[in-house]
Amino acid sequence: MERPYPKVICNKKAERLLKSGHPWVYGEETSGPDCAYENGDIVDVFTEKGSWMGAGFINDNSKIRVRIISRNTNDRFDEAFWRRRVEYAVDYRRTVMGEDFGCCRLVFGEADSFPGLTVDKFEDVLVTEVLSLGIERRKDLIYRLLAQTLAERGVSVRCIYERNEAALRLKEGLEQGKGYYEAEWLGPAGKERDSGHVTINENGVFYDIDFVNGQKTGFFLDQKYNRAAASKLAAGMRVLDCFTHTGAFALNCAKAGAARVTAVDISADAIAQTRRNIELNGLSDKTETVQADVFDYLTELAASKKHPFDYIILDPPAFTKSGATVKNAYKGYKEINLKAMKILPRGGYLATCSCSHFMTAELFRKMLADAAKDAGVQLRQIEERRQSPDHPILWGVPETEYLKFLIFQVV
Repeated sequence: MERPYPKVICNKKAERLLKSGHPWVYGEETSGPDCAYENGDIVDVFTEKGSWMGAGFINDNSKIRVRIISRNTNDRFDEAFWRRRVEYAVDYRRTVMGEDFGCCRLVFGEADSFPGLTVDKFEDVLVTEVLSLGIERRKDLIYRLLAQTLAERGVSVRCIYERNEAALRLKEGLEQGKGYYEAEWLGPAGKERDSGHVTINENGVFYDIDFVNGQKTGFFLDQKYNRAAASKLAAGMRVLDCFTHTGAFALNCAKAGAARVTAVDISADAIAQTRRNIELNGLSDKTETVQADVFDYLTELAASKKHPFDYIILDPPAFTKSGATVKNAYKGYKEINLKAMKILPRGGYLATCSCSHFMTAELFRKMLADAAKDAGVQLRQIEERRQSPDHPILWGVPETEYLKFLIFQVV
C-alpha cells in the first residue's frame, strides 16, 4: 500500500533497536528521505531490506533524527489519532492513580508515545515541557485535546503554563522560554495571570507549588509513593531530610509522627518554600530547616562522631545526565551515602535514591555495597522501589526507568 510520507532508511543497528521497542533513530543510522520534507514532519522508517518499522517525527537538527510515534500502518495522524493518544494517557492515570489523580504526571514522553512531551497536573493547572520539534508543531492540538478530555471526565483546566527552559530545546532548533499558554479555546481562564502558585494535597500533606519559578514543573511527583513508604518508619524518630527541595520527605515524616525533622538544602529558595509548606501544615513545632551544602553538612556530622539522627533520607538531584560523567556521579553518590551510614547509629535507618537514568539500578546497588563496606556496616534491605506509576517504565526503552529508591536498616 502506498503511503504519503517521506521514506527514511535505517541501518541494521537501528533496526535491532526498533525491533526491541526503542523509539529513537539516530542521524548516523539513517539515509534519505526520498523526497522533500521539513523538520518536524512525519516520515516512514524502513529497513535496508524494505520492511516498514514505524512512522515518526524527523528533525535534522537533533542527534535523534527520527522519533517513532506509531508502529501501526493503519494510523493516520489526524485529530482522531491524537485524541486517542490523549485519552489513553489520561485514562491510564485515572486507573493507576485512583484518588491521587488530582496531582499526577499526565504525559510522560516516550512512555506515552508523545516524544519529548511532559505534562504535569496540579489540580486545575497543567504545567508542560516540550523538547521535540514534532510535538512543538502540534502542541496546540494536543493541549486542546487534553483540556477537552479532562473536561469530559469532570476536570476543568484553569490554565496551562509552559516550562520550556531546558537547553535540550536548542539541540532541536527550538527557543527556550516559559509562560502562560494562550489560546482562544482556553477562554478567559487561560489568560488569567495569577500568582503562579497552586496548593495541592499529596499523601495528606499540603504543598504550595510555585509552577513558575520552582525546579522543573514546580514539584517532583515521581516520589509520591516513595515518600509515603519512607514515612511509615518515621514515628518517634529524629529524621534528617537531605536535598529537601520543597520539604516533601520531611513533611511526610513529620506528619507520620517523627519526634524531630531537620530539612537541609543549599538553595535559599528551596528553604523558603519548605518553610511555607511547614507552616501550611502546622508542623513548625517539630520541623526545622537548615540552609547548607549537604556534602559539607554531612561531613561535619560524620566528623563529630555523634549520632543526632535515627533516620536519614537522601534525595539528591541527578549527579549525572550523561554516560560520560557516571564515574564522577558514582563518587558523589558514594560520598553522601558513606557519610550517612557513619552518622547513623547501629540499627538506624537510611532511605536513599538516584533520579539519573545513567546511574543504573545495578550500578547504584554496587555503590551502596561499596559505601557500606567502607563504613564498616551491613545493610538490611527493607524495600526497593521505582517512580510512581504515572511515570510508567516502558520495557524496551531504558530511559524511562530512571528513579531508584531503597530503604535500609544499617546494622
